[in-house]
Amino acid sequence: MKNTNPLPEVNISEDGEVRFLHLGTEWIQGSMLLDAPFDIELEYVQRMMAWLLFVDPDSVPGRRALQLGLGSAALTKFSHKRLRMDTTAIEINPQVVAVCRQWFKLPPDGARLRVLMGDAGELIRRQEHTGRYDALQVDLYDHEAAAPVLDSPDFYADCRHALTDEGCLTVNLFGRHSSYERSLESLCAAFGKDAVWAFKPTREGNTVVLAQRHASRPSRLELLARAEAVQERWGLPAAKWMRVFKPVHD
Repeated sequence: MKNTNPLPEVNISEDGEVRFLHLGTEWIQGSMLLDAPFDIELEYVQRMMAWLLFVDPDSVPGRRALQLGLGSAALTKFSHKRLRMDTTAIEINPQVVAVCRQWFKLPPDGARLRVLMGDAGELIRRQEHTGRYDALQVDLYDHEAAAPVLDSPDFYADCRHALTDEGCLTVNLFGRHSSYERSLESLCAAFGKDAVWAFKPTREGNTVVLAQRHASRPSRLELLARAEAVQERWGLPAAKWMRVFKPVHD
């Protein structure tokens, strides 16, 4: 019988202190520290919070975050629990949501937290998302984890329209993969090349790219001061980011 369900099976594994989420393969799609479930364990996922470098730390709890792709809910939980933000996630696979709620400490929907079921590329175009989010984090990979599922200039333009004037998009790309340059071109086409920043790849090859709704160039001293504040307040290794994070076009 032909399988009519294209969504992969979701499963989990554990390695000592860490629980991992998989989509039917050995590829890790997310993780959680068992003793600190609302911290962010993976390095590249921590870097998805680099938008914090561009806003006043005191303003963060009054801002809104959106994640496209739930993964193990690390970004969603951190935004909701640690940053105290109004947080929305869009996920296409209901099994991912169920596993996150049962095994990854994702809280139920409430006044400041909601998970929307559906195709992120379609839902992001809805009018209720226009100009709404200060942080938009995109981590959309299928079970093969080969290249982003949504990666066109039109998709990134839709993401830009969902941002506030101070908003930033962060996206997980594979920096050592042939799709990286194409993804970067698509981001620059949608946001303008002066608005795009990038980290160096992690050891695993994940490259987090950041795009601002409106380009700005804070001085290095300003960014260092902000990084120290982010690290002190939320425990993210932001001071280290300064050695591996810069504009794509100087």
